[in-house]
Amino acid sequence: MIAIVAWLVHLYTAIGFVCAAGIAVLIVIGGDESFRWAFFLMMIATAIDATDGWLARRARVKEVLPQFDGAALDNLIDFHTYTSLPLLLLWRAGVLPGTAAWLLILALLASAYGFSQVNAKTDDGFFLGFPSYWNIVSFYLYVLHPPVSVSAAVIVILSVLTFVPTPYLYSTRGGPMARTMNAGAIIWFVLLGLVLFGRAREALAVVSLIYPLAYLALSAMITVRRRRAILRA
Repeated sequence: MIAIVAWLVHLYTAIGFVCAAGIAVLIVIGGDESFRWAFFLMMIATAIDATDGWLARRARVKEVLPQFDGAALDNLIDFHTYTSLPLLLLWRAGVLPGTAAWLLILALLASAYGFSQVNAKTDDGFFLGFPSYWNIVSFYLYVLHPPVSVSAAVIVILSVLTFVPTPYLYSTRGGPMARTMNAGAIIWFVLLGLVLFGRAREALAVVSLIYPLAYLALSAMITVRRRRAILRA
């Protein structure tokens, strides 16, 4: 029975692959409605990713099924749902038209580097380097339609930050302000759903930006505090 529960947790994680397949089909179909549903599936995949670790720890999957690497499965899914498919959507939607589209390759390679780092996730609840949240980036670039120069700058800056080992909050693994950030994430998800399928999409999207900007600001604040502590030591 314990083994069955552990396999069910892995199956829950694997639903992210089903989401990835649906996202790929919707991107190929193209058009605003398909892209909105693709983003919705990205939200489902993110929700699964945020909760499967807790379930895995509760089911003690590493002890029960030591022959199966759930972390490898998780990373395979995450690379598609957080990076390759969101970047493909940006290309398909023409957010970076013409020669500017090559910048998406920069983001793809930077993310591959980030996913391959053995110390990308710390035990005290942080990512080191920008954590490849290209699904979030693609969502806002698509919905808000900023000038191409702004979109290109965002892609380049975040790609570079992937290589800079500064801490970013990893709230689902604990760490500073985890409860506050996780509670805020629930409200944020509701807002994203309203942006996708409600009215006043751009206005709501701007309001919803408060959460990811707060995330970046808090992560930057922690970086500054740590550097000050090092200098004082």
